[in-house]
Amino acid sequence: MSSSTSSQPLVSPAGTARLLWMVLATVAALALLAYLVAFDQGAVSRSGMFLHELMHDGRHLLGVPCH
Repeated sequence: MSSSTSSQPLVSPAGTARLLWMVLATVAALALLAYLVAFDQGAVSRSGMFLHELMHDGRHLLGVPCH
C-alpha cells in the first residue's frame, strides 16, 4: 500500500503574515479607540464641541470616570 503524502503546508507564509498584520491593525485601532473614548477628554476634537460631547457621553455609557 502506498500512501500519498503532500508536502504542502496547511497555511502559507504569506497568509500567516497577512493574518498577523490584520491582527496588529485591529489591536492598534482598538487601542486608538480606547484612547479617544477614555483618555482624550476632547483634546483631539477639531470639529468643535460635538465630538467632545459624543466622546463624553460614550465615557458615561462605558462607566469611565471623567469628572
